[in-house]
Amino acid sequence: MTATCGVPAPTHRNRLGTIDRPQTHDPRNQAPMITPTKEPVGSATPDVTIIGANDSRQNRTREMQLIPEALARAHMHDRLREAQEDRQSARLVAARRMQRRAERASLRARRALAMAVMH
Repeated sequence: MTATCGVPAPTHRNRLGTIDRPQTHDPRNQAPMITPTKEPVGSATPDVTIIGANDSRQNRTREMQLIPEALARAHMHDRLREAQEDRQSARLVAARRMQRRAERASLRARRALAMAVMH
């Protein structure tokens, strides 16, 4: 084959492109991906699942952005529970202290009454 000026036209070898060096960079001219014939029909998931892909991606990023907030909420919940337990234990300690004080006052009153009756 010769071009119009008498120079032979470059011949394209039937060389397949690779991932690193594709035969062409134009996606319209690239050969479509062929599914292997060894695989039974209907066994694999579809090649491209576009339905809901953007929604799931947005949900994923939204969930990722909300993780620190959820962690902070859980941390605050734990701190509130600990504070409530501390307050409850402090009330119990104070109640026991007042009970001992009342028992001592009761004993003092009995002694005073006994002393008054004896004299």
